[in-house]
Amino acid sequence: MLVVDGELEALRMLTDRREALTRRRVQTVNRLQALLAELVPGQAKRDITALQAKGVLTGVGPRDVAGKTRRRIAAEELADLVAVEAKIKNATAELKAIVLARDSRLMELPGIGPVIAARILADVGDIARFADRNRFAAWTGTAPLDASSGEQNRHRLSRAGNRRMNHMIHIAAITQLRLDTEGSTYYRRKRAAGKKPMEAIRCLKRRISDVIYRQLLADAQRAALAPSPDAADAGPGGHCGGGVSRIQRGRPAPAHRHFGSATSWTRSHDATTRAAAPEASSEGRPPERQLTTEGSRRDARRCTSDRSDLHGQQTWYHQCEANPAQAQHRVLLVQPANRLEQPL
Repeated sequence: MLVVDGELEALRMLTDRREALTRRRVQTVNRLQALLAELVPGQAKRDITALQAKGVLTGVGPRDVAGKTRRRIAAEELADLVAVEAKIKNATAELKAIVLARDSRLMELPGIGPVIAARILADVGDIARFADRNRFAAWTGTAPLDASSGEQNRHRLSRAGNRRMNHMIHIAAITQLRLDTEGSTYYRRKRAAGKKPMEAIRCLKRRISDVIYRQLLADAQRAALAPSPDAADAGPGGHCGGGVSRIQRGRPAPAHRHFGSATSWTRSHDATTRAAAPEASSEGRPPERQLTTEGSRRDARRCTSDRSDLHGQQTWYHQCEANPAQAQHRVLLVQPANRLEQPL
């Protein structure tokens, strides 16, 4: 039965929405830069921010109709840029909250922020579907392809796999190169070994892919061992009164059962009936259990017949001890179904 994770689906939609907002921001910045380059030739910056663009527009006061129209359009583009950046900020904060709510520690890795962590969780889903780190690297496109020839041993870039995941890992690798991290040390070591810059980056991306796989695996194992808040009174397997663990044979107990409860209604109802109104028979035997099925009634009648026959057998043995002559004319024949006394 296919079960859809609502949180992962929401995470995927929010990640796609943020990527669309990012592309929209790039387009708005490009249009704004083109307008500012026409208003103030030679003074426009390459990577301009909303605050810098506002300062440039404040110091420009064209007198002609074309200049005034150009400035008004630039002001509208600046307002769109501010609005898009606010939406991107809100989307990033929401993604971070969802990642932390899932108890993921991906953001503790160098170069991985809330956006990259959200994309990894949304695209990977269940890490158990990957047999090992090599399968995961092949899926992310970070496993290089062998391109050796003769005595030359080299590998080339793989174009297969999930390209969005490959892009996220590439961003993490470039971020680690800019910081003093183990990734930058590993990159310099590969460069000293004779690797080209792009080949060293590919090696670093493969190493980051392995680290991400191990972290996802550790998060999944920790989530499987963590008790659920709504199972505080549940025992092993979800039954009440046996502890607080929801783990049974290494697997988390399901949130609901697809094929009814573990205890039948008949057994629970009989236990409730006996506790509420206990009855005792005239012979001192424990009260009979309430039976609701035809098969159970047949079993009860058979057990009752066996008990009565056994009682008659014991009575006959006592009579034989009192009158030995009577025992010579009668024998007890025991059959599998019941016990019968037949004369010779």
